[in-house]
Amino acid sequence: MRILQVATMAFGLMTGAAHAATELDLFFPVPVQGKLATEMQRLIEEFDKTHPDIHVTAVYTGSYDDTNLKTRAAIQAGKPPGAVIMSANFVREYAINEDAIPLDSIIAKSGETPAQFMEKFWPALRINAIEQGHVYGVPFQNSTPLMYYSVDAFKEVGLDPDHPPATWQEWADALRKLAKHDGDKTTRWGVMFPGTYDYLGWIVSGLAMANGGQYYNTGYGGEVYYNTPTTIGAVKLIDTMIHQWHVMPEGVTDANAVTTAFFQGRTAMMVLSTGSLSFVRENMKTPYKVAFLPRQFVNAAPIGGASLIIPRGNSPERQAAAWTLINWLTSPEIAGGWSRFTGYFAPRIAAYDLPEMKTYIAEHPDAKVALDQLAYARGWFSTYNVVGVRKALEDGVQAVLSGKATPEAAMAKAQAEADALMKPYVEQTALKLPH
Repeated sequence: MRILQVATMAFGLMTGAAHAATELDLFFPVPVQGKLATEMQRLIEEFDKTHPDIHVTAVYTGSYDDTNLKTRAAIQAGKPPGAVIMSANFVREYAINEDAIPLDSIIAKSGETPAQFMEKFWPALRINAIEQGHVYGVPFQNSTPLMYYSVDAFKEVGLDPDHPPATWQEWADALRKLAKHDGDKTTRWGVMFPGTYDYLGWIVSGLAMANGGQYYNTGYGGEVYYNTPTTIGAVKLIDTMIHQWHVMPEGVTDANAVTTAFFQGRTAMMVLSTGSLSFVRENMKTPYKVAFLPRQFVNAAPIGGASLIIPRGNSPERQAAAWTLINWLTSPEIAGGWSRFTGYFAPRIAAYDLPEMKTYIAEHPDAKVALDQLAYARGWFSTYNVVGVRKALEDGVQAVLSGKATPEAAMAKAQAEADALMKPYVEQTALKLPH
């Protein structure tokens, strides 16, 4: 009897081991304000309940930059996360450094070609997901910069809130009307936007594009266009807003200070991510609307947000489990729900065919503006050594924000610093001839 009991226990243990859930960790950032971390935890609990053969641990990793650092450290330590919600503009560098796996073979196992799979997502999102013809990222939460504005402030100065400024000239005219000064004191700014790292580079790239320019080479990781008339012109616009028109505060302001000023009526406009829509909707107590980023020559907006990647170093079992999670998170139903909760637009085109999304768009026209702007969206700045190259630009613009440098000098310095940071990649690629 004792032998039978031991054998039965051993068989039970073997059976349990054979059916043990694949353990998976998901690194996720929260780059905008709101309750996103709590909702992500809820989503992962739902996934675990419906996928008993996989157990996912959601690990909050801070900002996009923090998530990048923690993911690289985990890979180097030989303990990579199973999947990461990674800033979409980091995907190129992960591909260059072979720190993320191409997803083509995994996609093929599901019976689709990579092209067929990517056709499910908005065209503008594919630029930051595909590198050298291979799929490395799956779009998850995506955004464009929007111009938020106070309806009451517009009416107060005789501006039509149903016709917000669409061009730089109209923007300039509106800002000078909206800003309020009491002697040397400003009681209401015309516009504010974050001047902190990551956010600042993204907004400046949008202004450079709207000025008719390119911000970086979308097909090559070693080339940026900082010291060009179009980028210098975008930085000059910011400089003029601050130091000539006095419609924007001097110095570096973070996103929390920007939204607080908007909620309190201390700025009439702000430029912020669509990912902040739900946070603004919840906290703004007076009427507001949103509009495209104003143009100088063309409507343009950089894609922002994040894609899902699978880092190198995971076992085939963990890769398969990660792919199951990625497909679930980016399904029309889940992506649509995440969009409604956050304000990010859903990356899956089919999400907007769902009845609940149609109702949401009808009830919240501010969400439709971001969707409409997608027609003019372009890829998000991505290069080799992307954080350092971006920081070179942002350091220059921050010097302009604080009145410490001219746009011309700041952008010349930023270009030189960026070129030096990208030089190793350039020497290995564009300057290397075949034998």
